[in-house]
Amino acid sequence: MSMKLKNSILQAILIFALLCPGCSNAGNVNAGKDSEDIDNKDTSGNTDSTAKRISASDVFSDRDLETGYNENSAAVIKLNGKNASCSSNAVKVSGSKITITDEGTYIISGTLEDGMIVVDADKSDKVQIVLNGVNISNSTSAALYVLKADKVFITTAAKSVNTLSNGGTYKAIDENNIDSVIYSKEDLTLNGEGSLVINAEAGHGIISKDSLVLASGEYNITAEKHGVSGKDDVSVADGSYKIVSGKDGIHSENADDESLGFVYILDGTFDITSEGDGISGAAFGQIENGSFKIKTGGGCEAAGVKAEQDMGDMHMKKPYNHKPEMGDAHRPGQWGNGTDTPPEAPPEAEENSNNSDSTDTASIKGIKADGDLYLDGGEFYIDSEDDSVHSNSNIIITKGNYKLASGDDGVHAGSDVSISDGTINISKCYEGIEGKTINISGGDISLVSSDDGLNASGGADGSGYGGRGDSFSASDDVYISISGGTIYITASGDGVDSNGNLAISGGQTYVSGPSNSGNGALDYNGEAIISGGIFAASSVSGMTQNFSTSSTQGAMLIMTEAGASGDEISLTGPDGNVLVSWKAGKDYSCVNISCPELAKGETYTLNTGKAVSEITMTDLIYGEGSMTGKGGGKAPGGMGRHRSSPS
Repeated sequence: MSMKLKNSILQAILIFALLCPGCSNAGNVNAGKDSEDIDNKDTSGNTDSTAKRISASDVFSDRDLETGYNENSAAVIKLNGKNASCSSNAVKVSGSKITITDEGTYIISGTLEDGMIVVDADKSDKVQIVLNGVNISNSTSAALYVLKADKVFITTAAKSVNTLSNGGTYKAIDENNIDSVIYSKEDLTLNGEGSLVINAEAGHGIISKDSLVLASGEYNITAEKHGVSGKDDVSVADGSYKIVSGKDGIHSENADDESLGFVYILDGTFDITSEGDGISGAAFGQIENGSFKIKTGGGCEAAGVKAEQDMGDMHMKKPYNHKPEMGDAHRPGQWGNGTDTPPEAPPEAEENSNNSDSTDTASIKGIKADGDLYLDGGEFYIDSEDDSVHSNSNIIITKGNYKLASGDDGVHAGSDVSISDGTINISKCYEGIEGKTINISGGDISLVSSDDGLNASGGADGSGYGGRGDSFSASDDVYISISGGTIYITASGDGVDSNGNLAISGGQTYVSGPSNSGNGALDYNGEAIISGGIFAASSVSGMTQNFSTSSTQGAMLIMTEAGASGDEISLTGPDGNVLVSWKAGKDYSCVNISCPELAKGETYTLNTGKAVSEITMTDLIYGEGSMTGKGGGKAPGGMGRHRSSPS
């Protein structure tokens, strides 16, 4: 990696640490605080995450992006089956082994059987290899091996079709296992106007033990392990990539320097089918644009069943393969497979002795970063066996279109999830959006979850594949903040669930479900304060909570006639204008409604499709019976003024 890029990254991280020593806790809403304290908290999610971002100029040089070359001054290497020919003194030919020893441009064409192109130049040399219709195979090692240079550029000539492949075994020829079709110990760039097919029957497709740049060209990579891997980084400027891999599609990890090992994508077209993560960056991930079609594992349908136990308003997330014990509220078929037999435990993580991926663990996520993950644009179609979008730190989504289907969470962050714009459609998941804190200030979000829709929990995801265990617990610095955007939630668990607090100051949030009494449309452990926006929910009445009495905007929690999925629900004001309307996505027996027009003392008309009710707001936070939550309000005398008639 260039010293310029390393210095840029180190400076950015230092700034980030100085400006934001506890960014994941910025804007915390603390349980037990006065409503004024909560309202005055910064829950916008504006953690100074931009300090850590990099720009294209930090990563790509002019030469990375240049696909041209001087044919007149280039050395020409012609491959011919078991040997090769070249007139340049900088090229040594020993049978099917061709070694490049000096700086310059080398144009290669022809077929090489069970051979290898080796770059062994000075540490200050830059070498360009132009592939112009080559087919190189190696049964026991890399087809192209960069042993020593300053930087190597592999360029596919315009309209050329090139194939590099290996066999089913590797024999060590260096202190490192040369376990990929293209293996580089130095900075490596791939660009061009042609195509490159890589078949890795064993090992990886492309490996760089330093920085890997993919600037342009068309690539079709099939690999037993990682498709593409760069130790310091994998940075993509543009190009087309079809990757089928037994491990990660695109992978970057640096165990020696936590500031490195990132994935940066400026643009490009990606079709990734992987048995590991689709895209994985250890330090952080940053995607600015591009088109992504990603499928991991067997997709969302292959994920293990997640069983849950409801006790009161507490969710006890059971670990994978949990067996019922005495006292468990066990029911026939509770495992979701129609039987009383729990699903099999997930496979153990593969042990690796390979130097290229010795720290790998089992993970089948769509896009993953151990550090912060920035998604600033692009088109995403992700079908993942584990989380579709995952970070062990913060996730920042500023724009883009996302169609996600997950066997676990749609979007999961160990710290904060911040969404300011974009269109997010999660068609299938366990939990929709989960983090220690969730800040939604814009965007269009729709999700269908088998458990919670939005879930703020105090801890990082310790489940990996297959189950969650007990890694989440209630915490004072956990919250959900909704200040903008439009959110549609269809949930079998809680619709909006915070193990801490909830603050709604804007936007529109519509919740359908749950239909079981162990969950509610609204669930929180601290306070739920609404001061603006629209919140409208239909659910069963068992565990649903109302907003806290310290809220400054009116809210009602009303028991209804038994309603069905598909019912049109609306609330009309005293002037006859419809204030809120939505369609129920599940059967229901109560509704939660809050909107700016609600006022104490006024009478409103609720139409559920089954009945028409008149509700007089005797309190700003109006609720019926015992359907009130922690800090929530209920009308004096229980039912208040509420008259129903069939519609």
